[in-house]
Amino acid sequence: MATPISLFWFRRDLRLHDNAGLLAALQSGHPVQPIFIFDTEILDELIDRADARVQFIHESLQRIQEVLAELGATLDVRIGKPIEVFQELTQEYPTRAVYTNEDYEPYARMRDQQVGDWLKSKGISFHSYKDQVVFAKDEVLKDDGKPYTVFTPYSRKWRARLQVDPIRSHPSEKYMDRFHRTALRVLPTLKKMGFEKSLIEFPTNAWDPALIKRYAQQRDLPGVAGTSRLGVHLRFGTISVRELAKQAASWSDSFVNELIWRDFYHTILWHFPKVVHQSFKPEYDSIAWRNNNTEFEAWCTGQTGYPIVDAGMRELNATGFMHNRVRMIVASFLTKHLLIDWRWGEAYFAQKLLDFDLAANNGGWQWAAGSGCDAAPYFRVFNPYLQTQKFDPELKYVRKWVPEFEEFGYPKPIVVHEEARKRCLETYAATLKK
Repeated sequence: MATPISLFWFRRDLRLHDNAGLLAALQSGHPVQPIFIFDTEILDELIDRADARVQFIHESLQRIQEVLAELGATLDVRIGKPIEVFQELTQEYPTRAVYTNEDYEPYARMRDQQVGDWLKSKGISFHSYKDQVVFAKDEVLKDDGKPYTVFTPYSRKWRARLQVDPIRSHPSEKYMDRFHRTALRVLPTLKKMGFEKSLIEFPTNAWDPALIKRYAQQRDLPGVAGTSRLGVHLRFGTISVRELAKQAASWSDSFVNELIWRDFYHTILWHFPKVVHQSFKPEYDSIAWRNNNTEFEAWCTGQTGYPIVDAGMRELNATGFMHNRVRMIVASFLTKHLLIDWRWGEAYFAQKLLDFDLAANNGGWQWAAGSGCDAAPYFRVFNPYLQTQKFDPELKYVRKWVPEFEEFGYPKPIVVHEEARKRCLETYAATLKK
């Protein structure tokens, strides 16, 4: 009789060290066969056949495969719908249990429910663990058990919990001898999945203590290399958020605050999944958006005539990254100056951002539009000129991405700030003061 095994399903946790679900699998008492599924339900939604995120995942899997090969093990990578892939896998492997890490996105929750129910019907247990956040969806709640919808009290409770429930590592790397020994499998190529290589360069997954220590002073300056660029690694789990939070705690309170925002938005997404398609504050869904396609195209391509806005959009289109301060500026410009539905901007970011994370992207856009929990008030309209003077005073960022901004051929502003601000306030007020 074949020796029973456990399957470990990699998703947004593409590393072999400090991996909560992987540790549980390796301690299950059965050899562990690691798997990854290129989910066609997700791949088929991607517009760009050179989507850099697919390549990033592929390269991360290749690095895992190299380590496993040295152990006489292999990563089994499949392409398809997860439920159908598991039907194949459980025919090929004498599977006793499946282990994975939690994912709070609505599609992921539906997928895991479907897969878990099917496995259970076959007598196979399904286990998932907290791994992508420091504190999970229900670990930082109000005293009455309800979720926080305002960040400041949430952050206070988060920090208080950390004092009594310090971050623990999950040393999966210590049990690497427990992988299932089998012949090496070749990873499917990008071409086989219908994709091609991207020209975008990926940031390193190493964090710089000196940079994080200067984070509070430099984080808002897009012309300075003052942010960690770790977003894509946190998104796909090529680094451990626990390790990062533990080390950063002694370096920068401001940086830790950003990790708390990340947990906060994941908590909001879990408790209020409606935010994916609806405003957190329902009355904002009645705003009379202008949704001008020509102006939206100018925003997307960095041709609005506002240099700081155009610089941000061009950086995004060229690199898959945009500085966080500039993300706020361009989001405010789209929703307030142009009165274009925040969902349009959110969807464009979802296509382009290497570090796209539904919880944070949705939270950021609804914050900018005023429609989210603990959002900027609707009457707060960023002035792009003042934002430039304050955060890019030497125009280093603007000159890098919009070198022609002082030339005759550069577009005139598509809206006048004062007029756009007045129109915005009137439009929002007409809905929100009813």
